[in-house]
Amino acid sequence: MVSKEIIVNGDPRETRIAVREDGKLVELHIERGERVVGSIFKGRVDNVVAGQDAAFVDIGLERNAYLAAGDIVSPGDLDEDDSFDRRGRRPRPTVPIKNLVRRNQEVLVQVIKGPRGTKGSRVSTRISLPGRYLVFMPDENSTGVSRKIDDPKERDRLKRIVEGIRHPGYGLIVRTEAEGKTERELRQDLEYLEQTWATVKQSAESVRAPALVYQDLTLLFRILRDAFGSDVDRLILDNPEDYKKAHELLDFFGPSLKDRVVLFDSHIPIFDHFHIEQEMHQQLRRRVPLKSGGYLIIDQTEALVAIDVNSGKFGGKTEGLSDTIVQTNLEAVNEIARQLRLRDMGGILVLDLIDMNNATDRRKVEVALEAAFKTDKNRCKVSHISPLGLIEMTRKRTGETVNEQMDVPCPYCSGTGRVQSPESVAFTIQREIRRQAKTNTAEAFHVTCHPLVAAALVGDGGDDIEQLEHFIERGVYIRSTTDIHMEKYDIQPGSMDDFDRRLATFRPGQSVDARIVSVGDTPTSTAAGITETGLVIHFQQGSRQLGQSVRLKVTGTGRSSATGEILNRDRVNDNQPRPHVAPTSEGAMTSRPSDGQNRRRRRRGPRETS
Repeated sequence: MVSKEIIVNGDPRETRIAVREDGKLVELHIERGERVVGSIFKGRVDNVVAGQDAAFVDIGLERNAYLAAGDIVSPGDLDEDDSFDRRGRRPRPTVPIKNLVRRNQEVLVQVIKGPRGTKGSRVSTRISLPGRYLVFMPDENSTGVSRKIDDPKERDRLKRIVEGIRHPGYGLIVRTEAEGKTERELRQDLEYLEQTWATVKQSAESVRAPALVYQDLTLLFRILRDAFGSDVDRLILDNPEDYKKAHELLDFFGPSLKDRVVLFDSHIPIFDHFHIEQEMHQQLRRRVPLKSGGYLIIDQTEALVAIDVNSGKFGGKTEGLSDTIVQTNLEAVNEIARQLRLRDMGGILVLDLIDMNNATDRRKVEVALEAAFKTDKNRCKVSHISPLGLIEMTRKRTGETVNEQMDVPCPYCSGTGRVQSPESVAFTIQREIRRQAKTNTAEAFHVTCHPLVAAALVGDGGDDIEQLEHFIERGVYIRSTTDIHMEKYDIQPGSMDDFDRRLATFRPGQSVDARIVSVGDTPTSTAAGITETGLVIHFQQGSRQLGQSVRLKVTGTGRSSATGEILNRDRVNDNQPRPHVAPTSEGAMTSRPSDGQNRRRRRRGPRETS
């Protein structure tokens, strides 16, 4: 028997609900602001697109909602004599959209899929109101029983009950939670739904489109209605108001469950106490580790979700490679099923398993995946493993995933997950300087960029920036700052005398601290560091590594870089404050070149060393 508990973290601006099975996080629900999915709107048809066989409806949200022809109730849908498909569902009509709605027509629609990315909500005129045990469908005229109720006798009993209590003119579906319930309990649920629908109709008649006429219930109420049943051991809440509200709701539809509701009272946050906060950060990453040492890579795109299975460090407990592959795939499919529930991912999914040559092994993995989805309340459809080792599947999607709720696309990479390399940005800056040098008469350019870009732009020992200065016959001053994004930079034209005064450099023999941002391929090759003033300084790296701070003695200086050597003292510890080094401007240097020397330096390159 699986132990199951629901943990509710209620804050004024956010409600988070975690579902755990055997102490493992399997579902995470987050609500911020108003819920759209399930709400009913009175909308106005803004446009009818025959080519898409759909209409776009203004329901008062930021983007118009999408209404497909198959989601519109037509008069023939309510005929009792219509045939049903093999799943017991009434086939959708093939009436063209132009024969169903017209522009500026007012329609009552329900949101079935929330807005996602650049797409608006998807709506339907087929309204459904879920209760605790029943689903009320005002535009149907039939009854049905959830397929998850397997016992034939129980199915027949429940169908007889709902056919006895249903009035003509609407349809009812018996939910899984109704299993074992009495006629009295089902009748109470039906009365509540009938009253709700009467309120919706009255509201729709009294408002002008576009307008919200019914808002779906809060996240806590939906969890109590849909997920809190006899299979849940505890419902733990940290908000006294939510605790009181839960008891009031359970008085109506689940009095026997009230003793399972617990108020969490501790100075430790509830998600910290149950280690959910930590598990969330670990389990919602792109790379998900498996216990065996393998891992999953989960990539979510606009079109589909791709999940790649890798064996990683897993070597298996046996000598056979095929056994290792099967064990990894079996562990992976169970984790995939958990991850899809946890992140609430849906739509089209492609699973890239490790290739298996044996048909028996492939079937074993397919059976394991099907079994893993049996506890998933969202409808899933799984195909067989293809010759390429791929499994194509679908999972019902209603709105944003947990990741989409918690994250936003990167403003720099626009959600691609990649940015330009420092070398690419450095080449872009070089081209821009050359472009400006052709039209601008300034004798020098000052560039501000990211430290990694500065190191790439200056080049090994400053050779690259010296070549650029020779090519454009101008001076170039490179300074870096960590406050700028890697892909951003600023180029300012000006005079060399002004830049010499404003941009600090160091005297030969002076001691400075620098943080290493680039190293060569061998321990004896050149490394590049960045000083506190943003100047690139090159030195023989020794055994130093990226990110470390070193104390250097300056051996030569130029406009964009300097050279140095590591002092005998050990490197500065990264956790210790670095001593302040007061740089000097070239204007204050006792060995400042003469005007003639400066002119020669402008022509031949950036470096003046002593």
